[in-house]
Amino acid sequence: MIDNSSIVSFLSDFVTERRNNRIEEILSQRTRYIAVALEDIYQSQNASAVLRTCECLGIQDVHIIENYNPYNINPMVVKGSDKWLSIHKHNCSANNSADAIRKLKAEGYRVVATSLQDESVALPDFDLNKGKCVVVFGNEHQGVSKQILREADEHIIIPMCGFTQSLNISVAAGIVLFQLVQKLKKSDIKWQLSDNEKEKMRAEWLKCSVKNSRMLLDRFVKEK
Repeated sequence: MIDNSSIVSFLSDFVTERRNNRIEEILSQRTRYIAVALEDIYQSQNASAVLRTCECLGIQDVHIIENYNPYNINPMVVKGSDKWLSIHKHNCSANNSADAIRKLKAEGYRVVATSLQDESVALPDFDLNKGKCVVVFGNEHQGVSKQILREADEHIIIPMCGFTQSLNISVAAGIVLFQLVQKLKKSDIKWQLSDNEKEKMRAEWLKCSVKNSRMLLDRFVKEK
């Protein structure tokens, strides 16, 4: 099996210097300190808009929880942003929400539900210093499930000033994630990817950037 360093060394010659520099610039801004989970989103344009927001803001990991609604991408909305992200699907158990929560907590994430609860913290007051977190957004009608509400470590809300007390999921995600990322980058938290994570992402992004990269790598391995 070819390692990531060899992939990077080989494929870097097939892209322009400008492209290599762009990859390095984006890698320096990527984070796994904040992740996103989408639970049972059924409108493809909403799920796709959130993916696009995550990619634009530098959030690498998106977890897709499918219990009743299959996850679909709207190519007109996502604009190819999904290929630069690490998308993790949870759709193989009887209760995918519980399965996702268990796995995320095992990876050291605080599970943060976007929901109006008595104990909910207003978004500007949310403390990122307690450790990395995954922010869960529920579906368009019911919000996050009771399972998520029970097992979430914390809850956050967007303070509102109008009669309408809810936002479209893609708008809510944009507001929450933008504010959290800005707060994160102003903090002293070490939010950047590790060197090993960067090398892995560098290899994956070069594969996406080079036409026929799989064929080229197969030939490279045979010749080597």
